[in-house]
Amino acid sequence: MGLISGMMLGMIVGIGLMAGWHRMMQHRSSKRAAKAADIKVLASLGREELKKICGDSFPEWISFPVFEQVKWLNKQLSKLWPYIADAAELIIRESVEPLLEEYRPPGITSMKFTKLTLGTVAPKIEGIRVQSLQKSQIIMDIDLRWGGDPNIIIGVEAALVASIPIQFKDLQVFTVVRVIFQLSEEIPCISAVVVALLSDPKPRIDYTLKAVGGSLTALPGISDMIDDTVNTIVTDTLQWPHRIVVPIGGTAVDLSELELKPQGKLTVTVVKANDLKNKELIGKSDPYVVVHIRPLFKVKTMVVDDNLNPVWNETFEVIAEDKETQSLIIEVFDKDIGQDKKLGMTKLPLLDLEPDTLKEVELRLTPSLDMSKVKDKKDRGTITLKVVYHAFNKEEQLAALEAEKMMAEQKKKMKEAGLIGSTVDALDGAASFVGSGVGMVGTGVGAGVGLVGSGFGAVGSGLSKAGRFMGRTITGHSASRRSGSTTPLSQENGSMKSQ
Repeated sequence: MGLISGMMLGMIVGIGLMAGWHRMMQHRSSKRAAKAADIKVLASLGREELKKICGDSFPEWISFPVFEQVKWLNKQLSKLWPYIADAAELIIRESVEPLLEEYRPPGITSMKFTKLTLGTVAPKIEGIRVQSLQKSQIIMDIDLRWGGDPNIIIGVEAALVASIPIQFKDLQVFTVVRVIFQLSEEIPCISAVVVALLSDPKPRIDYTLKAVGGSLTALPGISDMIDDTVNTIVTDTLQWPHRIVVPIGGTAVDLSELELKPQGKLTVTVVKANDLKNKELIGKSDPYVVVHIRPLFKVKTMVVDDNLNPVWNETFEVIAEDKETQSLIIEVFDKDIGQDKKLGMTKLPLLDLEPDTLKEVELRLTPSLDMSKVKDKKDRGTITLKVVYHAFNKEEQLAALEAEKMMAEQKKKMKEAGLIGSTVDALDGAASFVGSGVGMVGTGVGAGVGLVGSGFGAVGSGLSKAGRFMGRTITGHSASRRSGSTTPLSQENGSMKSQ
């Protein structure tokens, strides 16, 4: 009897232990499944969502990498760099020297490479991400860093000053390069490559300027001039939405869809400014405003004498190529003898604008768009604008593209004739060709063709007088930039007002 009771008790205890173990394993499995589901949800959250959940206890060291590391590619790039550098030096010399001449600041008569080598240190690719995979396209963003040992010397000449060799030392480049591969059905399966620098994060190029065998003081303000020229070239030719399109394979393909096109126009009314900073020792500043999206197409208001609260009420129209990434840049200057002084600047992202909706904004002026390097952070006043963004249809886009090309050619001819000091000089509304000269909205391409007769017929009658230019009369030279000075442009203002 005792044996049977012992056996029964042992069996019951064994079955109980097995049941308990099975129940515990089921519980642990369900808990793991629940935790896995929670982790999956957390993994889908971004930094801002996690900050809302964690509050002040959110650890700042948590990162969300979107770029894949490519150490193997950096090793291959280091081996290939001597050959890549040789080819890149030739391409840079052939492509950048014309840009140095085109964007050359007033007061400088020549800027050319006297020596150009890229050194032995290869760039480093921090990571690559595939931004999107569209039909017939692969879009990649490459996080690039380069702290190399190049030897770059530019010969700078000015009136009455011999050529001064300016060396770029301690050059460092930090940028994200967007590369678009246009696919095709024929070998090598890529018909074109599009290359551009992303605007966010903004490309950063650091360097130190040194005069070889001389002093930078021989040309006052030369450092600022070169900085402005480098920044303008990068912004207006390489920074997205601007891009370089390179056909590959030798097969004739239509690249029109890859090239930059106008998307719309921005009608800007510069209303007034308040509490501007006084830059004069005697009297008050004489302010005027320069507005642009692209540096090649700057327009400016008339000068208001001796006034820190000026009212302009002048309207301009400028072309936008990419509403998502571009901004309207607004700069306020004090007209002065010699070099004009910058009173402040600001920007208005086009992304903030609703199509065909009038918006009035009051923007605070700052010494620079990049305040990290500015010591004087005092208030510079405010500026009031009225803006309307209009998206182009196909006909308006073609007319705007043609007008933009013709405007660039006209500014080159004006520069050659000595009417302006640089192609990036601001004109008194002359670049506002989209509305009054081209008649984009309502009149379409017909009025756009009329631009040739009314605006550019002046070329035939002689650039010495410049004739009729976009419905306005040019009688002098362009206004000065921050990096130099010329005689102001005198024009009528009526044609640029809203109809």
